[in-house]
Amino acid sequence: MEYGVLSVILVIVVAFLAGLEGILDQWQFHQPIIACSLIGIVTGHASAGIILGGSLQLIALGWANVGAAVAPDAALASIASSILMVQSNNFDLTHIMGTIVPAAILLATAGLVLTTLVRMLSVVLVHQADRAAENGSYSGVEMWHFIALICQGLRIAIPAGLLLVISPDVIQKALAAIPPVISGGLAVGGGMVVAVGYAMVINLMATREVWPFFFLGFALAPISELTLIATGVLGVVIAIVYLNLQASGGSGNGTASSSGDPIGDILNDY
Repeated sequence: MEYGVLSVILVIVVAFLAGLEGILDQWQFHQPIIACSLIGIVTGHASAGIILGGSLQLIALGWANVGAAVAPDAALASIASSILMVQSNNFDLTHIMGTIVPAAILLATAGLVLTTLVRMLSVVLVHQADRAAENGSYSGVEMWHFIALICQGLRIAIPAGLLLVISPDVIQKALAAIPPVISGGLAVGGGMVVAVGYAMVINLMATREVWPFFFLGFALAPISELTLIATGVLGVVIAIVYLNLQASGGSGNGTASSSGDPIGDILNDY
């Protein structure tokens, strides 16, 4: 597939931002649901990007740093797999789930090597910042910190740029060369990690204030007539109602003081 110059620039910008967010963790550009969707949008395949991002996000929920063990690189997995999907020019759901998602898991593991190299480089840069601090150079400390951060962005942007210049035919042959036993095993493993991610989310949601929304989602999910836009509108409306209830301070029925959580106050009344 051929890219326009603007698309190439935007893909590299998104990749760079995803690399930064892998460390900053402020605007979540490294999360699959955002990174893949943005790549899909800038390449003209928004729906496929959202599907891939949603699938990878369920897997990435179970990826977490534990002690000295670093989690797989979600940023590289998201950006690289999105580019591979667009380069293969195959947006079928079976292809995405059976080939692209397992490839993303492989890329996430390979991304640990790049993460290790950049973090080793960051150690050197931090020492340079220490020397600048010893000399009383605030601008020097700031400069070395920015250089270290830029290295994190290039960690994703450079591989993305390399993937963009590879011939789509080569990409297709490489994806087809993945043995079914590997892609199938990764798909099964990814499904198991999805269960772990769901368990983590449910554990975080296990409060009286949030359970109603949890079950409401299950009730609305089978309604096939609801489009993605309609579901989003419902989410916004529910959020606005909740915020308005929170601003009003709950019910309390004029006798008990409000706890600041309107739904919690209502449930306590029952």
